[in-house]
Amino acid sequence: MSNCAEVVIIGGGIIGCATAYYLAKKGTSVIVLEGSDHIGNGGSSRNGGGVRQSGRDPRELPLVMYGIQHYWPTLSEELEVDCEYHQDGNLRLGKTEKHLQILQGLTDRAVAVGLDVRMIDGDEVRAINPYLSQEVIGASWCPTDGHANPLTTTLGYYKMARRLGVHFITGEKVTGLKKIKGKLRQVITENTVYEGETVVLAAGLDSRKIAASVGIDIPMQAAMLEALVTEAEPHMFDQMLGTAEADFYGHQTKHGSFVFGGSSGLEGFTKDNGTPVTNSLTAPCICRGIMKYFPILSDAKIVRTWAGWMDKVVDGVPVLGNVEEVPGLVLACGFTGHGFGIAPGAASQLAELIVDGTTHVDLSDLRYDRFRAKI
Repeated sequence: MSNCAEVVIIGGGIIGCATAYYLAKKGTSVIVLEGSDHIGNGGSSRNGGGVRQSGRDPRELPLVMYGIQHYWPTLSEELEVDCEYHQDGNLRLGKTEKHLQILQGLTDRAVAVGLDVRMIDGDEVRAINPYLSQEVIGASWCPTDGHANPLTTTLGYYKMARRLGVHFITGEKVTGLKKIKGKLRQVITENTVYEGETVVLAAGLDSRKIAASVGIDIPMQAAMLEALVTEAEPHMFDQMLGTAEADFYGHQTKHGSFVFGGSSGLEGFTKDNGTPVTNSLTAPCICRGIMKYFPILSDAKIVRTWAGWMDKVVDGVPVLGNVEEVPGLVLACGFTGHGFGIAPGAASQLAELIVDGTTHVDLSDLRYDRFRAKI
């Protein structure tokens, strides 16, 4: 078994798996190193499943729009797995005038980039989703947004990448990177050394420590998000939901259960094996907020809760592309909770960048060098 490939990818989440798949489709040899024992063990299996364009920073919006236009609608067929993709719109809800101001600003910035999104009043909101309470006085409405199943999508990319010859190695924790004659060449693990012409760093929160081994500091920190799932309920709606202040988000799944995520602002922690642990106060906090929007769910029973660490970048958008200071290094991290929905667009463009040297979507606003001091 060779420890060499044209591209070595660090991280077996959806970004790593999808990038490996699109590279392999182009005939590139790829090794993927995952530090844990399981593919998709980080945020890829611990998120709310949103595939949305609305509410995003304009710098990352073209990338997610590209993915929704070109990949998401046919992804289940391509990956030969049910991604449970629904493109039934996203309501981002507001209950106060301040909320509406926030939503109007997000809407105006998205429209300027070319997204079909508009503000609607409370009556229009309830015409789309009659289960919402009278407290909702308005929302932004994006009909081309949606949601999907994070776990099946991630594993779909993994399965298809393996079929195309990608070599995945789990339980292979990366400890550092090494340059040879000024170019990044080696990936050092606890067990051995891997070599590649290009190294893609897609290890989520761990990316900062790994990048530091070659003098790169990605300004991101940990932020915990928590989620809950209910028992199956009768079918109510297919839209993705969010709020102006992002205090909760979620959707009803194909199986009838509701998946909701949010944060209480309380600090979380991890077990000795690195598994994030929920705070006992966060789920009740999220549920109290949800019931203000959806009184009909007040008696819904929670089946389980879970938590995940988000790699939150200082300016809120991912770090993607080549690093000028370290030739051979490609960053794909810092997605700040947006990694799932943006994954097909981001991964396909990274594959184009590595193989062809160009991309269909301009990634310049997402490069690492945006953090350089302005002189």
